[in-house]
Amino acid sequence: MFTKILDFKVFNEDKDSLINYIEKLSKVNIISGNPEVLFNGLNNPKLKQNFNDKNSVIIPDGVGTVLASKLLNSPVKEKIAGIDVVKEIFIKANQEGKSIYLLGSREEVLTKCVKNIETEFPNLKIVGSHNGFFDLNNCENIIQEIKLSEPWAIFVAMGSPRQEIFIEKIMPIVNTKVFMGVGGVFDIFAGELKRAPKWMISLGLEWLYRVIKEPFRIKRLISIPKFLLLVLKNKN
Repeated sequence: MFTKILDFKVFNEDKDSLINYIEKLSKVNIISGNPEVLFNGLNNPKLKQNFNDKNSVIIPDGVGTVLASKLLNSPVKEKIAGIDVVKEIFIKANQEGKSIYLLGSREEVLTKCVKNIETEFPNLKIVGSHNGFFDLNNCENIIQEIKLSEPWAIFVAMGSPRQEIFIEKIMPIVNTKVFMGVGGVFDIFAGELKRAPKWMISLGLEWLYRVIKEPFRIKRLISIPKFLLLVLKNKN
């Protein structure tokens, strides 16, 4: 069920198996395990501990992670994109009338995101939202709001490692089942960005599409060869 990549266990089955696995846990932190996020986990002791917690599951969300699993001769069954997991959770919340909290992005993007989610999933309850521009060390008002609203799931879109640090901070103290750092997912739900065409996704080229649309991301691709070299260096 898991492939060991460096110091982390990465889920190696398909998306449906992941959803079944998540449902069995009383509380779960879904970590989008691309090389950048995993590097941040390696370099931050608190995040490393959180990523390895029994209530955390790392998904292979990135071509670098998929390649790493192949280099280790323990390939994951498929790349699991964070946005696809988010949609599955939204579907479940909509079917069962569950509640969510959205944290992150710019205010105007967040407003569009909330509106579009409410339109597509009318039975899902958005019990709160807040933009991502605040001091992580001085955000008791936001934490208190999350505590009081008791969402079934919370999605944090503030980039890595900021979103993972916030989740590690609140996970033990709020009554929520699903925690997930989601990067730029709010931009997609808001209609500010589009996903790659299906043919590019199926060929594992979604990263290329995103770089074409957002050229600043090319700097972040450097983490992939660095990550693969580290994996090879530590291969038994």
